[in-house]
Amino acid sequence: QVQLVESGGGLVQAGGSLRLSCAASGRTFSSYAMGWFRQAPGKEREFVAAIVWSGGSTSYADSVKGRFTISRDNAKNTVYLQMNSLLPEDTAVYYCARSVGRGAYDSWGQGTQVTVSS
Repeated sequence: QVQLVESGGGLVQAGGSLRLSCAASGRTFSSYAMGWFRQAPGKEREFVAAIVWSGGSTSYADSVKGRFTISRDNAKNTVYLQMNSLLPEDTAVYYCARSVGRGAYDSWGQGTQVTVSS
């Protein structure tokens, strides 16, 4: 497994932006697709975005398309989530995770809180 550490969360007004970072340990980061998920209070964890190992392909939940952008820097072992035009319903704990294929993820960070005020 790999250790993942998220950062960049905080409190922002609706319409604002945040950039989340997820730093990974180990030498195999560039071999894996990575994903971002979120969990709001009282709700199940949901998929937000994913990116393949090369960064050449990405996917997004419908609720964030056009507002969020996932990217990665394999030289820095880091994956990012740029979040623009934030809405109060984006409030959640955001987690990054490592994909092991077929929709499965085997390593998770501790999460970073994002709170969007109206």
